[in-house]
Amino acid sequence: MIVADAVATRRSIRAFTDKPVPLDTLRRVLDQARMTPSGCNYQPWEATVLTGAALKALQETLMASQPDDPAEYDWAAPGKHEKYQARLRAVGAAMYGAMAVARDAADQRDSFVRANLISFGAPVLLLCHFPKFMKEAQWSDVGMWLQTIMLLLRGEGLDTCPQEYMGNYGRTIKTHLGLSDDTMLFCGIAIGFRDESSPVNNFQRERVALEDHITFVGFE
Repeated sequence: MIVADAVATRRSIRAFTDKPVPLDTLRRVLDQARMTPSGCNYQPWEATVLTGAALKALQETLMASQPDDPAEYDWAAPGKHEKYQARLRAVGAAMYGAMAVARDAADQRDSFVRANLISFGAPVLLLCHFPKFMKEAQWSDVGMWLQTIMLLLRGEGLDTCPQEYMGNYGRTIKTHLGLSDDTMLFCGIAIGFRDESSPVNNFQRERVALEDHITFVGFE
């Protein structure tokens, strides 16, 4: 798969099959991702990758836990601004509409949100973490690393769902994994094979027009 096809066909998958993911594929992808750009060569990213009984044990812990209060970081702040809130509403309407979940079906919506805790049935979960002293520039590097992983996995025929939601349970996850509280639990990536028949994996996603966020200067 060429890079452009990996970009075009990657999407956040929220219904996975139980087909296992080979360890050698994960090792190959994560080894290749080491070449991600990194300011000052800090390479701030770290991760724990779970499957099988280890993943199930974490999920049982999460299902029995409450979100952190306060959360380790605020990933929802842009929603306070109308332009970005409108984009959130649009993707929410498309996603829940595809599943035929009504706007006022609070129990169904809550149940779907909690499916984040089992990573939508994915057989593998990568948990991304790094030292808390890392700042904005290093967070950017980590984002590039995560995107590189997701595109490489797509090139292998696999699918992913980046899960900032896991940051809501950062302290619970760190305790479970034996990580220091000086560590930032940033996010998860659910990894597996998409359920092609699931409506939640097939709704149309909106993206803003190129001209709405890019300005070209000095070109003829």
